[in-house]
Amino acid sequence: MTIESLNKQRVLHLLDALARGDLEDALSCCTDDVDFLTHAPIDVLPHMGPRHGKAELRELWRTVWLRYSEIRYKAPQILADGDEVATYLQAHFKKRSNGRIVQFDMAVFYSFRNGQIAQIREIIDSYDLVQQVLEREIGPMIVAAEADGL
Repeated sequence: MTIESLNKQRVLHLLDALARGDLEDALSCCTDDVDFLTHAPIDVLPHMGPRHGKAELRELWRTVWLRYSEIRYKAPQILADGDEVATYLQAHFKKRSNGRIVQFDMAVFYSFRNGQIAQIREIIDSYDLVQQVLEREIGPMIVAAEADGL
């Protein structure tokens, strides 16, 4: 098995563990000093800020599981080059508060060190995600803010 195949399987294992809510299994895939960054508006999604180390990443994932009762991922594209893996993911999260499904696409990039994930970088369509999380259109709010000179 090539390092690329192995690292793809490791990413899929991480995603499977997250979808099951097995945070300790997911964290076992990561280095102790894992570095996480997502490009999402932290004023609306404050738990999505930068995280460093397993303890902070555990807290992020715990917060997600407190808000959502079901998480599913589809990985239609996954590419690997040595210790770097890039994925295109389709995510489906079911809100605990009302059962609504939040669906969004994201690109996630993983870097490995000694067989473990050392870095995670996510790029999310945050405009669409924020509208789904808030359950309202945000375009009119942006237009109103621009009209007020903000």
